[in-house]
Amino acid sequence: MSHSSNYDESRINWEKDVEKATRRFPERKEAFTTSSDLFIERLYTPNQTNESYIEEIGFPGQYPYTRGIQPTMYRSRYWTMRQYAGFGSAEETNKRFRYLLKQGQTGLSVAFDLPTQIGYDSDDPMAEGEVGKVGVAIDSLKDMEQLFDQIPLDQVSTSMTINAPASILLAMYIAVGEKQGVAPEKLTGTIQNDILKEYIARGTYIYPPKPSMRLITDIFAYCQENLPKFNTISISGYHIREAGSTAVQEVAFTIANGMAYVDAALEAGLEVDQFAPRLAFFFNAHNQFFEEAAKFRAARRMWAKIMKEHYQAENPKSWKLRFHTQTGGSTLTAQQPDNNIVRVTLQALAAVMGGTQSLHTNSRDEALALPTEDSARIALRTQQIIANESGVADTIDPLAGSYYVESLTDQIEKEANQYIERIKELGGAVQAVEDGYMQREIHKAAYDAQKRIESQEDIIVGLNEYQLEEEINEDLLRVDEELEKSQIEQTNNVRAARDQDRVNQSLQRLKQAASVSENVMPYIVDAVKVYATVGEIANVLRDEFGEYTGM
Repeated sequence: MSHSSNYDESRINWEKDVEKATRRFPERKEAFTTSSDLFIERLYTPNQTNESYIEEIGFPGQYPYTRGIQPTMYRSRYWTMRQYAGFGSAEETNKRFRYLLKQGQTGLSVAFDLPTQIGYDSDDPMAEGEVGKVGVAIDSLKDMEQLFDQIPLDQVSTSMTINAPASILLAMYIAVGEKQGVAPEKLTGTIQNDILKEYIARGTYIYPPKPSMRLITDIFAYCQENLPKFNTISISGYHIREAGSTAVQEVAFTIANGMAYVDAALEAGLEVDQFAPRLAFFFNAHNQFFEEAAKFRAARRMWAKIMKEHYQAENPKSWKLRFHTQTGGSTLTAQQPDNNIVRVTLQALAAVMGGTQSLHTNSRDEALALPTEDSARIALRTQQIIANESGVADTIDPLAGSYYVESLTDQIEKEANQYIERIKELGGAVQAVEDGYMQREIHKAAYDAQKRIESQEDIIVGLNEYQLEEEINEDLLRVDEELEKSQIEQTNNVRAARDQDRVNQSLQRLKQAASVSENVMPYIVDAVKVYATVGEIANVLRDEFGEYTGM
């Protein structure tokens, strides 16, 4: 009897067994789907994965990078454990950074407060009540010097979650490095610098899309010449997912945005293989373990094909999708916050099984407040236990060959490509953002997800099932209300001590460069070095570019 007939006979017998079993024990649902509404088969078999191994899966470190971008992955070194931190003053955040480094963290990740994110100084009326609340307040180079006090920038990689004023904070980082004696070419790290997702999902934009894209390509060009080891953008699906997108939408919209940045850089006269190797990505990790791992594998394969086939990049480094992952903030519950430790562990494991290059694990109490020191340590220990005790890092891409995971990888790629084709029809990601297309798709997905929770079709433990009558939340981190006053005082002291003529001259030169097509980065670097503030520099650009007020 042939292998095929054996398979068919065994399948028929199994289906008869299923029919008998489900008469007695009906399945829990009529239909099982992923969070992206992808249908989940009862069983996956080899007949459902018919792709060419070399062309579609291949070997790690080789095109199309489905199995990872490095030939040995975590057998050589673990992912970077980069815990996101920032609150209150630069001095307080510096203490948290040094604590986390002492506990074994291997990279820094800076959270900025809301005024800094939208280009306002702490004494601006727009900043009132928000200084230091959701991240660290940075007004001038003085704050940046305090933030990285006793942290050698030639030994630590730093990620900065900053977008609209990314050029200003990057300039400050360069200036701090120089003060430490670290040349720009030795600096390593990433700036998020992804403005399109701000229009789509987050809202911390300043300028209209076109001048914002110009600032991004100015950074690309400047770093190509001066910061060759620095990642010039982290194209973010994280916030798209936090806004309520599905896993498929997260991949599709992130990659579409990535293509828009490549297009903008090419239009600015850059060569694809000059800037593409420094592009990086930032994804979310949610609770559906297999869908998340498959999502990362699909995204890598899609980006490799796009860069090689569509943009005809020749450098293999241009084909590689390198990404940071953060566990899902929107999945955390204020109810029974200890449950969040379990959620974060599953999400972190999915990111590792999907081949992430760096990882942030959220803290148990982040649905309630900024994380305490104890909570941040547990979150870091979660990564360290996965790395050192689980064995999952001992072989490369251990889920490869799973009939289910390979099928999911294919499904996600197919569905995401359909979205990308639709965005192309609309004129690309920038036009799709201005038309509100992606925003509408995300809102619909978020609405559908909320309906499933309210109907208990989806169970969230502790939220809509298995509740406790009384919740006690102790030891939450509180930002001192006096922080705002002391931050304003320090900024005023900086203004009083600096050479105001030099500040005025540097801002005038920046204004002139912004009014023409000259790269503004060198002028921003000059301005921060003479202690011009974030707000002063951002206001010069506001005057030239205008402000974006949304649709």
